[in-house]
Amino acid sequence: MKDDDNIPEFSLLGGPLQWLGRRLGLVRGDINTVRLGLALGLLAWGVLALLVLLQGSGQRLLSLAVIGVHVRLLVAIPLFFVAETWVAPRMAEFVRNILASGLVPENELPALASGVRRVGRMKDSWLAEFLFVLLAFAWPLIGAIIGLPGRTASWTSILAQAGGKLTLINSWYLMFCLPLFRFLMLRWLWRLGLWVYFLRRVEKLKLHLVPTHPDGAAGLAYLAVVQGHFAPLVLAVSAVYAASFVESISSGTMVFEALYRLIPILLLLVAVLFIGPLLIFSRKLWLCRVTGLNEYMAMASRYVHAFDRKWIRDEQASGESQLGTPDMQSLADLNNSVNVIRNMRLIPADRRLMVQLAACVIVPMLPLVFLKFPVDELAVRLFKMLVGQ
Repeated sequence: MKDDDNIPEFSLLGGPLQWLGRRLGLVRGDINTVRLGLALGLLAWGVLALLVLLQGSGQRLLSLAVIGVHVRLLVAIPLFFVAETWVAPRMAEFVRNILASGLVPENELPALASGVRRVGRMKDSWLAEFLFVLLAFAWPLIGAIIGLPGRTASWTSILAQAGGKLTLINSWYLMFCLPLFRFLMLRWLWRLGLWVYFLRRVEKLKLHLVPTHPDGAAGLAYLAVVQGHFAPLVLAVSAVYAASFVESISSGTMVFEALYRLIPILLLLVAVLFIGPLLIFSRKLWLCRVTGLNEYMAMASRYVHAFDRKWIRDEQASGESQLGTPDMQSLADLNNSVNVIRNMRLIPADRRLMVQLAACVIVPMLPLVFLKFPVDELAVRLFKMLVGQ
């Protein structure tokens, strides 16, 4: 039996909610949890919509003042589970990749297995999810301190709209819908923390990084693929913020121009959460690049000196003898290898990942343009831009 056969499958999926989803038949193959997310979101929204209709206030469902409710329950919650369904297989593939490629030496396999098992124990913790439930209900205190945007984001604003009274509708929203959303958000923050912890454990291993690896990151570039599969989670967070901004702007508590400051802050937050963890490997990649340049340039110097003596300084060398010689191709390959090392990235992320995450932030914000410019006015402006007026 190989040593890597003792390394369990890496996964961040688990805990009581995952167990409940399997029991109810809403989780397929232990990783496809999309149906669980849809069921939770539709349950919370469906009961809320039914209560509103029974009260005879159906027109409120179409108001911009409560758009955050629809986005949290019908968009964000399902996207939370789409994200985990997308990213979980890629995380497991990353572990298999660093094993199959020899990136983790054989003597470091026990340490890697220990890290995988430790993450497995923490992600299955019932205590952690119990604490998240408590925090989900205690969140109104936090919201009152930091002033979360949106009219449907906190107890204070919702009760103020109801004249300080608890009705059946806002009781269901405050006691179930909002805590459910907060619980799932805290659950994802916990998982992101576990992922960063695991990457830190991997970085501490004596990795066999190859400076000439064609991926441009010494063999770690697959991490950019993993981080890219967090896109649904980024989209969910951005959609919630966009809805909150709409509520605040439509109610007059925020001006449209504030978006010019808030959207860059959100982009920075996403960069910290989903690109920042990759900086863990920057030190090792820098050392790999420096060492690689030193070693390959020393070898290149020896090779080009030998090449010069054989084909340039040797008077007996002829053009005919140089035809078809592999020395020419070897010289070109060596030059390419040195260039690969020189251009090696110091973070296992690429431009595609950055553009992808930025797009997931910007796209949900685009409809906010209609709050500033009416549709007809915006169409006229676009037409003038196209015709050059």
